Amino acid sequence: MTGICEGRVVIVTGAGRGIGRAHALEFARQGASVVVNDVGAALTGEHLSDGEREDGGPSGPAEEVVDAIRAMGGEALANGDDVSTWEGAAHLVESTVDTWGRLDTLVNNAGIVRDRMIVSMGEDEWDAVMRVHLKGTFATVHHAANHWRERSKAGDPVHARVVNTSSGAGLAGSVGQANYSAAKAGIAAFSLVAAVELARYGVTVNAIAPSARTRMTETAFAEMMAKPDGGFDAMDPDNIAPLVVWLGSQESEGVTGQVFELAGGQLSVAQGWARGPQVDKGSRWDPAELGPVVRKLLDAAPPAQPVYGS
Repeated sequence: MTGICEGRVVIVTGAGRGIGRAHALEFARQGASVVVNDVGAALTGEHLSDGEREDGGPSGPAEEVVDAIRAMGGEALANGDDVSTWEGAAHLVESTVDTWGRLDTLVNNAGIVRDRMIVSMGEDEWDAVMRVHLKGTFATVHHAANHWRERSKAGDPVHARVVNTSSGAGLAGSVGQANYSAAKAGIAAFSLVAAVELARYGVTVNAIAPSARTRMTETAFAEMMAKPDGGFDAMDPDNIAPLVVWLGSQESEGVTGQVFELAGGQLSVAQGWARGPQVDKGSRWDPAELGPVVRKLLDAAPPAQPVYGS
Protein backbone atom coordinates (compact mmCIF):
# COMPACT_ATOMS: atom_id res chain seq x y z
CA MET A 1 0.00 0.00 0.00
CA THR A 2 1.27 3.48 -0.85
CA GLY A 3 0.65 6.87 0.70
CA ILE A 4 2.29 9.63 2.73
CA CYS A 5 3.40 7.14 5.40
CA GLU A 6 4.76 4.46 3.09
CA GLY A 7 7.48 2.49 4.84
CA ARG A 8 6.97 4.08 8.25
CA VAL A 9 6.51 2.05 11.44
CA VAL A 10 3.76 3.41 13.66
CA ILE A 11 2.45 2.63 17.14
CA VAL A 12 -1.11 3.66 18.00
CA THR A 13 -2.15 3.10 21.61
CA GLY A 14 -5.78 2.48 22.46
CA ALA A 15 -6.30 1.49 18.84
CA GLY A 16 -8.92 -1.21 19.27
CA ARG A 17 -11.92 1.10 19.04
CA GLY A 18 -13.10 4.61 18.19
CA ILE A 19 -10.58 7.29 17.33
CA GLY A 20 -7.55 5.00 17.80
CA ARG A 21 -9.01 2.38 15.49
CA ALA A 22 -9.56 5.04 12.82
CA HIS A 23 -5.94 6.20 13.23
CA ALA A 24 -4.58 2.67 12.80
CA LEU A 25 -6.65 1.98 9.69
CA GLU A 26 -5.73 5.29 8.03
CA PHE A 27 -2.02 4.87 8.78
CA ALA A 28 -2.23 1.45 7.12
CA ARG A 29 -4.03 2.92 4.09
CA GLN A 30 -1.20 5.43 3.82
CA GLY A 31 1.43 2.66 3.69
CA ALA A 32 2.57 2.35 7.31
CA SER A 33 3.23 -0.83 9.25
CA VAL A 34 1.05 -0.44 12.34
CA VAL A 35 1.32 -1.76 15.88
CA VAL A 36 -2.25 -1.82 17.17
CA ASN A 37 -1.97 -1.48 20.94
CA ASP A 38 -5.04 -2.11 23.08
CA VAL A 39 -5.51 -3.90 26.39
CA GLY A 40 -9.18 -4.63 25.65
CA ALA A 41 -10.35 -2.74 28.73
CA ALA A 42 -13.75 -1.50 29.73
CA LEU A 43 -14.42 2.23 29.47
CA THR A 44 -13.47 2.73 33.12
CA GLY A 45 -10.21 0.85 32.67
CA GLU A 46 -10.88 -2.62 34.04
CA HIS A 47 -9.18 -5.31 32.00
CA LEU A 48 -11.54 -7.86 30.47
CA SER A 49 -10.86 -11.49 29.72
CA ASP A 50 -11.53 -12.78 26.22
CA GLY A 51 -14.89 -14.19 27.22
CA GLU A 52 -16.02 -10.86 28.71
CA ARG A 53 -15.03 -8.43 25.98
CA GLU A 54 -17.63 -5.80 25.19
CA ASP A 55 -17.47 -6.53 21.46
CA GLY A 56 -18.38 -10.16 22.10
CA GLY A 57 -15.42 -11.56 20.17
CA PRO A 58 -12.87 -13.92 21.61
CA SER A 59 -9.94 -12.36 19.78
CA GLY A 60 -10.21 -8.86 21.21
CA PRO A 61 -10.38 -5.44 19.55
CA ALA A 62 -6.68 -5.11 18.68
CA GLU A 63 -6.65 -8.38 16.74
CA GLU A 64 -9.81 -7.38 14.90
CA VAL A 65 -8.20 -4.14 13.72
CA VAL A 66 -5.12 -6.09 12.64
CA ASP A 67 -7.36 -8.45 10.66
CA ALA A 68 -8.99 -5.46 8.94
CA ILE A 69 -5.60 -3.99 8.03
CA ARG A 70 -4.29 -7.25 6.68
CA ALA A 71 -7.49 -7.77 4.69
CA MET A 72 -6.75 -4.57 2.77
CA GLY A 73 -3.16 -5.60 2.13
CA GLY A 74 -1.43 -3.80 4.97
CA GLU A 75 0.99 -4.92 7.67
CA ALA A 76 -0.02 -4.83 11.32
CA LEU A 77 0.75 -6.37 14.69
CA ALA A 78 -1.55 -6.63 17.70
CA ASN A 79 -0.11 -5.64 21.06
CA GLY A 80 -1.74 -5.92 24.48
CA ASP A 81 0.82 -4.14 26.65
CA ASP A 82 -0.52 -1.82 29.34
CA VAL A 83 1.09 1.54 28.58
CA SER A 84 0.13 2.90 32.00
CA THR A 85 2.93 0.73 33.41
CA TRP A 86 6.63 1.42 32.89
CA GLU A 87 7.28 -2.16 31.86
CA GLY A 88 4.33 -2.27 29.46
CA ALA A 89 5.40 0.92 27.68
CA ALA A 90 8.97 -0.34 27.41
CA HIS A 91 7.90 -3.70 25.99
CA LEU A 92 5.62 -2.01 23.46
CA VAL A 93 8.53 -0.03 22.02
CA GLU A 94 10.99 -2.93 22.27
CA SER A 95 8.70 -5.41 20.53
CA THR A 96 8.01 -2.91 17.75
CA VAL A 97 11.73 -2.40 17.13
CA ASP A 98 12.35 -6.15 17.34
CA THR A 99 9.70 -6.76 14.68
CA TRP A 100 10.45 -4.00 12.18
CA GLY A 101 13.88 -2.73 13.17
CA ARG A 102 12.78 0.74 14.19
CA LEU A 103 9.93 3.03 15.23
CA ASP A 104 9.02 6.16 13.30
CA THR A 105 5.76 7.45 14.77
CA LEU A 106 4.12 7.15 18.17
CA VAL A 107 0.46 8.09 18.60
CA ASN A 108 -0.75 8.20 22.21
CA ASN A 109 -4.49 7.72 22.20
CA ALA A 110 -5.24 5.29 25.06
CA GLY A 111 -7.57 6.63 27.73
CA ILE A 112 -10.26 5.91 30.28
CA VAL A 113 -12.82 7.97 32.21
CA ARG A 114 -13.93 7.94 35.83
CA ASP A 115 -16.35 10.86 35.77
CA ARG A 116 -17.47 12.25 39.11
CA MET A 117 -17.83 15.60 40.86
CA ILE A 118 -14.83 16.59 42.97
CA VAL A 119 -16.71 16.18 46.26
CA SER A 120 -17.56 12.58 45.32
CA MET A 121 -14.39 11.54 43.51
CA GLY A 122 -12.21 8.97 45.23
CA GLU A 123 -8.44 8.80 45.23
CA ASP A 124 -8.53 5.64 43.10
CA GLU A 125 -10.66 7.38 40.46
CA TRP A 126 -8.18 10.26 40.28
CA ASP A 127 -5.14 7.99 40.19
CA ALA A 128 -6.53 5.64 37.53
CA VAL A 129 -7.19 8.45 35.04
CA MET A 130 -3.83 10.07 35.69
CA ARG A 131 -2.06 6.74 35.30
CA VAL A 132 -3.55 5.85 31.92
CA HIS A 133 -3.61 9.29 30.31
CA LEU A 134 -0.68 11.19 31.76
CA LYS A 135 1.73 8.49 32.89
CA GLY A 136 0.88 6.38 29.84
CA THR A 137 1.81 9.27 27.56
CA PHE A 138 5.05 10.00 29.41
CA ALA A 139 6.09 6.35 29.62
CA THR A 140 5.70 5.59 25.92
CA VAL A 141 7.38 8.85 24.87
CA HIS A 142 10.28 8.17 27.26
CA HIS A 143 11.03 4.75 25.83
CA ALA A 144 10.49 5.84 22.23
CA ALA A 145 12.73 8.88 22.77
CA ASN A 146 15.57 6.68 24.01
CA HIS A 147 15.25 4.59 20.84
CA TRP A 148 15.47 7.72 18.70
CA ARG A 149 18.36 9.15 20.72
CA GLU A 150 20.35 5.96 20.19
CA ARG A 151 19.65 6.05 16.47
CA SER A 152 20.62 9.73 16.27
CA LYS A 153 23.88 9.18 18.13
CA ALA A 154 24.69 6.28 15.81
CA GLY A 155 24.39 8.62 12.82
CA ASP A 156 21.07 7.21 11.60
CA PRO A 157 18.89 10.06 10.25
CA VAL A 158 15.75 10.30 12.39
CA HIS A 159 12.47 11.77 11.16
CA ALA A 160 10.34 10.69 14.09
CA ARG A 161 6.90 11.92 15.10
CA VAL A 162 4.89 11.92 18.32
CA VAL A 163 1.19 12.80 18.37
CA ASN A 164 -0.37 12.99 21.83
CA THR A 165 -4.06 13.25 22.60
CA SER A 166 -5.28 16.10 24.75
CA SER A 167 -8.91 17.26 24.80
CA GLY A 168 -11.12 20.30 24.86
CA ALA A 169 -11.61 19.33 28.50
CA GLY A 170 -7.87 19.77 28.98
CA LEU A 171 -7.89 23.20 27.33
CA ALA A 172 -11.02 24.60 28.98
CA GLY A 173 -12.02 22.17 31.73
CA SER A 174 -15.18 20.06 32.01
CA VAL A 175 -17.58 19.86 34.94
CA GLY A 176 -17.63 16.38 36.44
CA GLN A 177 -14.30 15.53 34.83
CA ALA A 178 -11.69 17.18 37.04
CA ASN A 179 -9.39 14.16 36.80
CA TYR A 180 -9.75 13.82 33.02
CA SER A 181 -9.40 17.58 32.46
CA ALA A 182 -6.27 17.80 34.59
CA ALA A 183 -4.69 14.80 32.86
CA LYS A 184 -5.45 16.19 29.40
CA ALA A 185 -4.11 19.62 30.35
CA GLY A 186 -0.97 17.89 31.55
CA ILE A 187 -0.61 16.10 28.22
CA ALA A 188 -0.80 19.41 26.35
CA ALA A 189 1.93 20.96 28.53
CA PHE A 190 4.04 17.80 28.40
CA SER A 191 3.88 17.88 24.59
CA LEU A 192 5.28 21.41 24.49
CA VAL A 193 8.23 20.42 26.67
CA ALA A 194 8.86 17.20 24.75
CA ALA A 195 8.87 19.12 21.46
CA VAL A 196 11.77 21.26 22.66
CA GLU A 197 13.73 18.48 24.37
CA LEU A 198 13.47 15.95 21.54
CA ALA A 199 14.08 18.31 18.60
CA ARG A 200 17.84 17.61 18.82
CA TYR A 201 17.17 13.97 17.91
CA GLY A 202 15.00 14.70 14.86
CA VAL A 203 11.67 14.25 16.65
CA THR A 204 8.60 16.47 16.39
CA VAL A 205 5.91 16.40 19.07
CA ASN A 206 2.38 17.73 18.71
CA ALA A 207 -0.95 17.20 20.43
CA ILE A 208 -4.54 17.13 19.26
CA ALA A 209 -7.76 18.01 21.06
CA PRO A 210 -10.38 16.07 19.08
CA SER A 211 -14.16 16.19 19.26
CA ALA A 212 -15.73 12.92 18.13
CA ARG A 213 -18.20 10.25 19.15
CA THR A 214 -16.42 7.67 21.32
CA ARG A 215 -17.18 5.53 24.33
CA MET A 216 -15.81 8.36 26.49
CA THR A 217 -18.04 11.07 25.01
CA GLU A 218 -21.30 9.39 24.03
CA THR A 219 -22.52 9.26 27.64
CA ALA A 220 -21.27 12.62 28.90
CA PHE A 221 -22.33 14.55 25.79
CA ALA A 222 -25.11 12.39 24.37
CA GLU A 223 -27.01 15.13 22.52
CA MET A 224 -23.90 16.72 21.03
CA MET A 225 -22.54 13.36 19.91
CA ALA A 226 -25.75 11.97 18.38
CA LYS A 227 -25.53 10.72 14.82
CA PRO A 228 -27.24 12.97 12.25
CA ASP A 229 -30.13 11.68 10.17
CA GLY A 230 -28.18 12.36 7.00
CA GLY A 231 -25.33 14.34 5.51
CA PHE A 232 -21.89 14.87 6.99
CA ASP A 233 -21.42 13.28 10.40
CA ALA A 234 -19.14 15.79 12.10
CA MET A 235 -18.75 13.55 15.15
CA ASP A 236 -17.58 10.47 13.25
CA PRO A 237 -14.24 9.41 14.82
CA ASP A 238 -12.89 8.75 11.32
CA ASN A 239 -12.69 12.53 10.84
CA ILE A 240 -9.79 12.84 13.28
CA ALA A 241 -7.42 10.40 11.56
CA PRO A 242 -6.32 12.51 8.54
CA LEU A 243 -4.66 15.19 10.69
CA VAL A 244 -2.99 12.61 12.94
CA VAL A 245 -1.67 10.67 9.95
CA TRP A 246 -0.30 13.85 8.39
CA LEU A 247 1.34 14.86 11.67
CA GLY A 248 2.76 11.34 11.88
CA SER A 249 4.26 11.50 8.40
CA GLN A 250 7.51 13.00 7.17
CA GLU A 251 5.36 15.58 5.34
CA SER A 252 4.89 17.44 8.66
CA GLU A 253 8.59 18.32 8.97
CA GLY A 254 9.03 21.50 11.02
CA VAL A 255 5.60 21.42 12.64
CA THR A 256 6.18 20.86 16.35
CA GLY A 257 5.08 22.07 19.77
CA GLN A 258 1.52 22.71 18.60
CA VAL A 259 -1.91 21.73 19.91
CA PHE A 260 -4.57 21.33 17.24
CA GLU A 261 -8.33 21.28 17.86
CA LEU A 262 -10.32 19.24 15.38
CA ALA A 263 -14.05 18.60 15.09
CA GLY A 264 -15.49 17.23 11.85
CA GLY A 265 -13.98 19.37 9.12
CA GLN A 266 -13.10 22.25 11.47
CA LEU A 267 -9.40 22.56 12.28
CA SER A 268 -7.76 25.19 14.46
CA VAL A 269 -4.51 25.85 16.30
CA ALA A 270 -5.13 26.16 20.03
CA GLN A 271 -3.61 29.13 21.82
CA GLY A 272 -2.86 28.29 25.43
CA TRP A 273 -1.95 30.29 28.47
CA ALA A 274 -0.23 33.54 27.53
CA ARG A 275 0.61 36.71 29.44
CA GLY A 276 -2.24 39.18 29.07
CA PRO A 277 -2.72 42.71 30.41
CA GLN A 278 -0.20 43.56 33.10
CA VAL A 279 0.85 46.29 35.49
CA ASP A 280 4.16 46.73 37.31
CA LYS A 281 4.19 48.77 40.50
CA GLY A 282 7.94 48.50 40.78
CA SER A 283 7.72 47.49 44.43
CA ARG A 284 5.91 45.02 46.71
CA TRP A 285 2.12 45.15 46.61
CA ASP A 286 -0.01 45.71 49.68
CA PRO A 287 -2.96 43.28 49.82
CA ALA A 288 -5.44 46.09 50.45
CA GLU A 289 -4.56 47.93 47.23
CA LEU A 290 -4.82 44.94 44.89
CA GLY A 291 -8.62 44.84 44.51
CA PRO A 292 -9.03 47.65 41.96
CA VAL A 293 -5.77 46.71 40.24
CA VAL A 294 -6.84 43.10 39.62
CA ARG A 295 -10.34 44.15 38.52
CA LYS A 296 -8.87 46.61 36.02
CA LEU A 297 -6.64 43.87 34.59
CA LEU A 298 -9.61 41.51 34.28
CA ASP A 299 -11.67 44.21 32.53
CA ALA A 300 -8.88 44.62 29.99
CA ALA A 301 -8.43 40.89 29.41
CA PRO A 302 -10.50 38.88 26.91
CA PRO A 303 -13.17 36.75 28.58
CA ALA A 304 -12.07 33.26 29.55
CA GLN A 305 -13.41 30.32 27.60
CA PRO A 306 -16.24 28.81 29.65
CA VAL A 307 -15.75 25.43 31.27
CA TYR A 308 -17.73 22.66 29.51
CA GLY A 309 -20.95 22.02 31.39
CA SER A 310 -20.88 25.29 33.32
